[in-house]
Amino acid sequence: MSSLPSSVDVAIIGAGAAGLGAAHVLRDSGLSVMVLEARDRLGGRAWTVQASPEVTFDVGCGWLHSADKNSFVAIAKQLDFEINQDLPPWRERAFGNAFPQTERDEFMRAMDAFYARLWQAAQTGKDEPASSSLEPGNRWNAMIDAISTYINGCELKHMSTLDWDAYEDTGLNWRIRRGYGALIAAYGENCPVTLNCNVTLIDHSGKRIRLESSQGTLTADKVIVTVSTNLIADEAIRFSPPLPAKIDAAAGLPLGVDDKVTLALDDAEAFPKEGNLRGATMRTEMGTYHIRPFGQPCIEGFFGGSFARQLEEAGDGAIAAHSIDEIAILLGNDIRGKLKPLYESRWAHDPFARGSYSHALPGHAGDRAVLATAVDGRLFFAGEATSPSFFTTAHGARDSGERAAKEVLAILGRP
Repeated sequence: MSSLPSSVDVAIIGAGAAGLGAAHVLRDSGLSVMVLEARDRLGGRAWTVQASPEVTFDVGCGWLHSADKNSFVAIAKQLDFEINQDLPPWRERAFGNAFPQTERDEFMRAMDAFYARLWQAAQTGKDEPASSSLEPGNRWNAMIDAISTYINGCELKHMSTLDWDAYEDTGLNWRIRRGYGALIAAYGENCPVTLNCNVTLIDHSGKRIRLESSQGTLTADKVIVTVSTNLIADEAIRFSPPLPAKIDAAAGLPLGVDDKVTLALDDAEAFPKEGNLRGATMRTEMGTYHIRPFGQPCIEGFFGGSFARQLEEAGDGAIAAHSIDEIAILLGNDIRGKLKPLYESRWAHDPFARGSYSHALPGHAGDRAVLATAVDGRLFFAGEATSPSFFTTAHGARDSGERAAKEVLAILGRP
């Protein structure tokens, strides 16, 4: 990693997928470039840890969504990362008797009917809450809402119908055996990055842009901002002069919360690989569980929306404790002795993210384009929230960084 220079042609704020994508485009441009990263690592909200000697865990993003259009697929092949193309366990491979197949089938019919109504609502062009497409009185509404918290990080009442319709999902979801976060960190290894460099002010009042950070001051001709919408909306990074349109757009695209936990599983061979565990609890406040991902001796839990926030507020270890309690309800109390907490995320409490990924509030689907628009040919914006159709994803973030870097080159008249 690099020390902070006093001046560069292009400064990139954030070494997540977007910032690294921008840095790759600019690497051979002849411009001096530096990526400023507040954390002590690369990857941003993509982060792989070795939770135990036997368990590799993606604390953040873990799936190559829309894999046939995902730019990280080619990058994984170039960097010799093994891609797993097994079907995800979301609809099939149910384990246990907590959610009998007949009820699962009924739930999936209700879910598919909801998506059909949501699509029809989007065709009207009216940007209403996605919850408006729920069938009144349907017994599965709470669980459909739970699925939204896993996918969008929020309940349906906070989700824009038009934003939901804009997302491009090809239905192909792959994984990286060594971890998605590990792949993105490897992708950024040769990029010029200053770590532990928290930018707090972007002063664009003068001829050159001045950045104030925890490591000092840097000036640049162009700046690419790739930080999360919550940091912009909360003015954790301030603009001088202010940019109220950007702050408003970021506020309309808040980061929802999705948290994950991994639990060591004793006697793992007695459980199926890649199993799915979920109860017919008829509640939105519930977790969903992935048994032995990649055959590892563990169970991963996933929580979203306001329930994930509540568990985070309960403190360290609360997500793991709730997971063990819920799994014991689903599989019997004897399972408690087989489970041990290994690692859990708390993305809402991460000071450099303050959430997991963006969703447009009802009436704010157009804010993605507003946030993505450059200012005065000097300030450029990237990140998953600025992607028109692959928001919430790592590849959407990377592609947006590439787009912003190409905008810089176009302004400068460089190929």
